[in-house]
Amino acid sequence: MQTSGLTTTISPTDIGQGDGVYISTYGCQMNENDSERMMTLLEMMNFRPVTSPDQASIIIINSCSIREKPVHKVHSEVGRYRKMKALNPKLKIGVAGCVASQEKDKLKRDIPLIDFVIGTDAIDKLPEVIAKVRQGEGIISARFEHSQPYHIETMVRNPGVSTFVNITKGCDNFCTFCVVPFTRGRERSRPFKHLIDDVNKLVDRGVREVTLLGQNVNSYTSDCGVNFAQLLKRLARETGISRIRYTTSHPKDFTDELIGVMAENQDKIMEYIHLPVQSGNSEVLARMNRGYTREEYVAKAQAIFKAMPNAVLSTDLITGFPGETDAQFEDTMSLLEEVPYENIFAFNYSPRPMTKAAKFTDQVPDLVKSARLTRVLDRHREIAFDLVKKYDGQVLKVLVEKAVDDGRIQGRSTQNKSVYITGDAALIGQIVDVRINESRPLTLKGDLLQ
Repeated sequence: MQTSGLTTTISPTDIGQGDGVYISTYGCQMNENDSERMMTLLEMMNFRPVTSPDQASIIIINSCSIREKPVHKVHSEVGRYRKMKALNPKLKIGVAGCVASQEKDKLKRDIPLIDFVIGTDAIDKLPEVIAKVRQGEGIISARFEHSQPYHIETMVRNPGVSTFVNITKGCDNFCTFCVVPFTRGRERSRPFKHLIDDVNKLVDRGVREVTLLGQNVNSYTSDCGVNFAQLLKRLARETGISRIRYTTSHPKDFTDELIGVMAENQDKIMEYIHLPVQSGNSEVLARMNRGYTREEYVAKAQAIFKAMPNAVLSTDLITGFPGETDAQFEDTMSLLEEVPYENIFAFNYSPRPMTKAAKFTDQVPDLVKSARLTRVLDRHREIAFDLVKKYDGQVLKVLVEKAVDDGRIQGRSTQNKSVYITGDAALIGQIVDVRINESRPLTLKGDLLQ
């Protein structure tokens, strides 16, 4: 297997010869966006997307290493393609994403069926990688380009009504539980002007809503000095986009300036905020290297609600972090009562390679972690059903995204709720008024107001 220092020269456009490409995607919205980018680049080479791996001559597993046993998932999926590869010698299998960045040469050594490995920083080199792989070379391209500016153009084949726009990549926070700095590299921000141009081009293609993506979006800093709050303000005022969302934000970087910009531009910037807390105990937060206390987090949540009483918060929680005592876990349970989260994403702690927490000696037993997770999920389910009762009878602004079934359409409210409505597909792309008649934590149902 050759470890290649590839250039960014684009291969001839007929390399694909109409052959099929299948990409399986695991993990976060960043990975979904990366898969979209890879498929766009491959279509430019005359490959075509297929819906089943047995129709493909290129299979790419876009992997995620955030949760437990990610390498095992890669092993398992590649194993399912063994017979296909035996029947089709032209078939090439690659691994992309965070596991590719993390494991590099080890992947090929342990899984000989893999033909190429491409890290998160090398996606734009995919055309050259594929060109070489089709010529019989094995390629590993997983080196981080820390010194290079983050210059990309948003590539979306069929953006539809709503799409993602990367604004940063990588992370400099080094939370002790998180592998992202090792799989996506150090933090870099895209130039402000590039983002304005990107969003304007998407608007010209019919996009009504963008979600700004990054491991830590609110640490965005352009080369011209524009920070994240200023980026939001100028996107709202200098582009034709109708709606702006973003994820994920870090509490330590959630400034009063950002709260003020959101409050002043609620016609464009949606009131839904994902603000990961991870734990409700300050001592655990310190061991996680989160950079804030419980009290500081709660104060920021209160400042958000004071400026925007209609704000909607969601969060991430980890149960059973190393050393977490019963009393410290109870602080997480009490936080659910103190901060009105309409949605949470809660997980057991799982050790990740290269992270500090994986080396902590006071790991919490799996049964304890699972019991704590069950308590968190059960209590939040009760809280969430109570919180969403407020939507019953309300009229919400809904951006219609797609037709579903039986004469229904589906869209998203400004609060990031999926809303199902009886209506015509001709409304796709429009923002309509909907009176809600049934409310659940993640989905609402309502009637279109004429």
